[in-house]
Amino acid sequence: MFPIYDVIVVGAGHAGCEAAHAAAKMGAKVLLCTMNMNTIAQMSCNPAMGGVAKGQIVREIDALGGMSGIISDKSMIQFRMLNRSKGPAMWSPRSQNDRMLFAEEWRMALEQTPNVDFWQEMISGLLIKDNRAIGVRTGIGIEIRSKSVVLTNGTFLNGIIHIGEKQFGGGRTGEAAAKGITEQLVQLGFEAGRMKTGTPPRVDGRSLDYSKMEVQYGDENPEKFSFSDETNTLTKQRTCWITHTNKDVHETLETGFDRSPMFNGRIQGLGPRYCPSIEDKINRFAERDRHQIFVEPEGWKTVEMYINGFSTSLPEDVQYKAMRKIAGFENAKMFRPGYAIEYDYFPPTQLRLSLETHIIENLFFAGQINGTTGYEEAASQGLMAGINATRKVQKKDPFVLRRSDAYIGVLIDDLINKGTEEPYRMFTSRAEFRLLLRQDNADLRLTQMGHEIGLADNHRYEKMLDKKTDTAKLINDLKQKKLAPDSVNEGLEEFDTAIIKEKITVEKLLKRPQLGLAELMNLDQDLNHYLSKYKKEVLEQAEIQIKYDSYIDKEQQMVEKLNNMENYKIPVQFDYLTITALSAEGKQKLNKVRPETLGQASRISGVTPADLSILTVYLGR
Repeated sequence: MFPIYDVIVVGAGHAGCEAAHAAAKMGAKVLLCTMNMNTIAQMSCNPAMGGVAKGQIVREIDALGGMSGIISDKSMIQFRMLNRSKGPAMWSPRSQNDRMLFAEEWRMALEQTPNVDFWQEMISGLLIKDNRAIGVRTGIGIEIRSKSVVLTNGTFLNGIIHIGEKQFGGGRTGEAAAKGITEQLVQLGFEAGRMKTGTPPRVDGRSLDYSKMEVQYGDENPEKFSFSDETNTLTKQRTCWITHTNKDVHETLETGFDRSPMFNGRIQGLGPRYCPSIEDKINRFAERDRHQIFVEPEGWKTVEMYINGFSTSLPEDVQYKAMRKIAGFENAKMFRPGYAIEYDYFPPTQLRLSLETHIIENLFFAGQINGTTGYEEAASQGLMAGINATRKVQKKDPFVLRRSDAYIGVLIDDLINKGTEEPYRMFTSRAEFRLLLRQDNADLRLTQMGHEIGLADNHRYEKMLDKKTDTAKLINDLKQKKLAPDSVNEGLEEFDTAIIKEKITVEKLLKRPQLGLAELMNLDQDLNHYLSKYKKEVLEQAEIQIKYDSYIDKEQQMVEKLNNMENYKIPVQFDYLTITALSAEGKQKLNKVRPETLGQASRISGVTPADLSILTVYLGR
């Protein structure tokens, strides 16, 4: 009934979709298994993509040849570039999306991808032979063979949904939990744990009073995620709104605390630190008398609204009473209550940098099974797992992104070397080279890599080369082109910056914090005429590289030092326990994580500088 597949992907969320697409595009024969074909690429929580650091990840996925950026653009209803008032390292694209259109676009993309087959059924176990994954077993007992398996189970592994004192099995509301895989993996020697996440109630937008809320418009000149020509920027956008909780809301919520699964011990798993439930917020920050609530449309045409900031597992009657005391929600009608969900995960220290497990060969984990939270984090891991499962089958070396290459590299490096005891979320502060890892240059950083592994197509590659060439030419010209005092001094005084007494290059003027290319173009018509032939993205790239060149150079020097350690390979079977000079904790951690390079070893918690020196001596022998 089934051929022997190269890659079987279990789960069709954001991680599973990217894994299946990447593997198939690289030539693998892929089977994507899902419990429900109608919920492929479901946006289980908020209908949005990107945000601080997460937007950079979406752009990196796109630059490598993945699909999340394209799907986000095609289903976008609003776009905002966050943190524009800060430096370019902090600029982060974010979109509001049509939930149903997002899922539809992903399914269409996968159905139109050659080499992808689908199977709708729960996967209850793995086929293992000689410590190698050789396929999966379905709920009705069908055995399907493959050369590798990627697990992207999301919140479905032994998932339990909590609403007040009610609890029932499920991976999402209205969908059954997946059973069998956790138990088998534990028997095979894997360590498992429990985590928790949650979602807010959904309400009828027709029942809200928007006059009592603050309007949140999209950007006047919206951009998009994808570097490709396959998508366009928005010509119209939907509005979002902001309102706030108040003391009455908090007091009403507190009446349900005795029935809260969070506070009475029924929930054992740890929830996300940076996206806490509303009851957790008012409990932890009792001194605050209000919290922000974002009212977000679920799509172009639907009246359903997502209440961002009001995630809760309190009893539904308490949710309803408290919600109707929020400004603008006095007559709100609830479509469904919020809930918390507990699920199994596997500490990611059990993985290699390729996302293949240490214990079972040809078995890869991606997404929430690794302890992360967020669509973007999941999608990036799915992409990398799909790439590496395919390369393993093709007998090629793993494709690994370094911390200096991408936020995706930071994410995977953090997970594998540090592990996580709470749902991991990416932030710009986690990346020590964030000035290099900007959202605007993801294509310049990664598209050549994506092209070399067979993921980014020729058109993408050529487009990136054109941008790179045009940027270099423009920077060189701006170093040569000079502006005269009589053409710019009047304008310089208006911008509160020193006038010039002799001709000066555009490059030197650009280094002034008060000035950008847009300001200089307004001051000098010849410059305006010259620059108008360049694309907006090239102008932006040149300006950033000129303004921040000294800081960029410093980070690149740090990267070179780091890469010296990253190039120092450690043999796979290296026996740390025989090195008596290593600290006890160092031996234990090194033996558990099995670092692939000296650089990776240096980032393992508990491995001291002295341990690294000793390890370097032994490796040198």
